[in-house]
Amino acid sequence: MNKGAKKERSIALYEAILKLKNLDECCRFFDDLCTPGELRSMEQRYDVATYLMQDQVYLEILEKTGASSATISRVRRNILENEAGGMMREMILRQGLAKEDT
Repeated sequence: MNKGAKKERSIALYEAILKLKNLDECCRFFDDLCTPGELRSMEQRYDVATYLMQDQVYLEILEKTGASSATISRVRRNILENEAGGMMREMILRQGLAKEDT
């Protein structure tokens, strides 16, 4: 397969996530699925996105999360500016962690 070719997404994983019943099941599922490092990376990116939507500056975010400036920039570009689907922004708003006008 060409490295540039986009792989078809396996929907089974996403359907399984939708069937989780509560926070405990969700945590246990992701503990089974991901390495501790993978989980920390995803959690860090979510924290970075939340802080960005709260209009915090890169230096503050770096100090709070330990994320590199490259990661912070990537999160802003790929997640908050809707280049990756826009759901991260939507979830942060749904959780009330930031206001719509940010």
